[in-house]
Amino acid sequence: MSASSAPNSPPSSPVPTEEQPAPVHDYSLSKPVFFIAGGIILLAVLFALVLPDAFNSTISTLNSTVVNSIGWYYVLIVTVFVVFGIVVAASRMGNIRLGKDDDEPEYSVFSWFAMLFAAGMGIGLVFWGAAEPLTFFSENGAPPNAAGLEEPARAERALGQTFLHWGLHAWGIYVVVGLAVAYAVHRKGRPVSIRWALEPILGKRTNTWVGDLIDIIALVGTLFGIATSLGFGVNQIAAGLDHLGVLPNSTLVQVVIVLVVTALATLSAASGVDKGIKFLSNLNMGLAAILLVAVLILGPTLFLLRDIVSNVGYYLQNFLQLSFQTLPFRGEEGATWISSWTTFYWGWWISWSPFVGVFIARISKGRTVREFITGVLLVPTALTFLWFTIMGGTALYKAVMEGIDFTGGTGDIDPNIALFETFSHLPAGTLLSGVAVVLVSIFFITSADSGAFVMDMIAHKGNPNPPRITRIFWASASGVIAASLIWVSSLSGDEEATGMTALQSLALLSALPFSIVMIGMCISLWRSLGKEVKVIERLELRLRQREFMERYSGEISDQVEAQVEAQVEAHVVEHLQTYTGEMQLPPQDGAGGTPQGGPARGRRKGKNPFSRDS
Repeated sequence: MSASSAPNSPPSSPVPTEEQPAPVHDYSLSKPVFFIAGGIILLAVLFALVLPDAFNSTISTLNSTVVNSIGWYYVLIVTVFVVFGIVVAASRMGNIRLGKDDDEPEYSVFSWFAMLFAAGMGIGLVFWGAAEPLTFFSENGAPPNAAGLEEPARAERALGQTFLHWGLHAWGIYVVVGLAVAYAVHRKGRPVSIRWALEPILGKRTNTWVGDLIDIIALVGTLFGIATSLGFGVNQIAAGLDHLGVLPNSTLVQVVIVLVVTALATLSAASGVDKGIKFLSNLNMGLAAILLVAVLILGPTLFLLRDIVSNVGYYLQNFLQLSFQTLPFRGEEGATWISSWTTFYWGWWISWSPFVGVFIARISKGRTVREFITGVLLVPTALTFLWFTIMGGTALYKAVMEGIDFTGGTGDIDPNIALFETFSHLPAGTLLSGVAVVLVSIFFITSADSGAFVMDMIAHKGNPNPPRITRIFWASASGVIAASLIWVSSLSGDEEATGMTALQSLALLSALPFSIVMIGMCISLWRSLGKEVKVIERLELRLRQREFMERYSGEISDQVEAQVEAQVEAHVVEHLQTYTGEMQLPPQDGAGGTPQGGPARGRRKGKNPFSRDS
């Protein structure tokens, strides 16, 4: 979508709707959104830098209270989002195109998948690919209802639980936000911003302080999410370099890594979607595919092929049970585990959904609603299952079949090095680890650059191509915040209780109000798509009626004409007979009718006025 098309000639819907036409938009900087969001971010970062321990304690306590109290709500609403997406895709709403009816997709299928996958959760797949299944298999990290199972059953349950956290539910969240924004932007011609997805509900209030508040929540949650991901994810890069013997894992090395990744992300964000972001996303998908195939070949190939089929079957068989799992009868242990994992993931995906949703909406013009939902919901889920089965399945095979202890005797899994330790037990393990470090680094860059692009679109009232200078600002800000918090945490001497952890908690807290926004998006989508379907059905009915008349009008006209002629002739004859007094003569020689000599029925009495005898 070009920057010049939206304000002057927004793409119009091919069918009439009751909504107002798209307003003319100047795409200038939204000062309330930018400065209020910037003020909140600045205060939070200053608090985290000056009083990291107090900030962490306060925010973490608040986050734990919220998550423990409404964990059931997150579990329920995320499942509703998945069902909503499937219903919309399967209905007639799925035929509606995100754009004009003759619009074609801007990006190829491969580039589209690569960009949405890299922005959505690419970095997390590398980080948790082996770590999460191993954690759920370990003694200290297993779900409370799986701790007593034998190793084979516990391994199967570990991958099934991992599939829940990274499968349909995660992408179902992105579907709701992405589809709502894409419909508003490409179908209705609105700016690329969260607020316009709620226009069917907000109406004229969309472009007031209410809309500003929605965009502020999205902007703050996105920046905190990206900053904390850079901060925590850099640990894996540093651990990988240390594992390879390249550089020791130290605070200085971590800060340098963050700054280098930020600099590359800034260059990519400055080049735009069509150049840097697209190129890096395609490169990442290629590297990920090479790494995946290499582990499949070098690892227990036949076991992994069987495991893929088994894991998908387990996930489908236990989908409903896992979707609504809250472990109420497991007491405090169950509540703690759910809040630490499932509820945490749902809150994390929701907090990231403004960023990912707006980005995939930006790159999805020209696709139908059904194609969008299928592409965003099913294809990344299938690739995610394949990734976790090969990476996590290989690690579990080593643990169950070969007795390798990845916990080091402590019973806990270190997620920073779990993948590298798995590779160390495979041929060419050093090479695989090197590729993984490069892969996770590029995933960091694609997350940061696409995040900066989205934040700048929101800050500029939905400009699909925001100014380069502010894109550079947002990309730089996320990296500087992460590097500063890492450095301050090292000075405090307690790297576990840091301001970075508190920023992560703030990102999770932003998920609560935004989940309400997402419910509004579902309602808005249902209303708007439903109206279009009704209009389309009325137009189709008129078209069928017109085709019927054109097809059968000739035959009907001939039949009607013949019937009319016959009826007219009959009426004329009847009236003439009545007026002239003509009558039907009785049969001669008693052949039927009345008896000879008897009165003829229906005979008119009196003389015929037209008779010669009169």
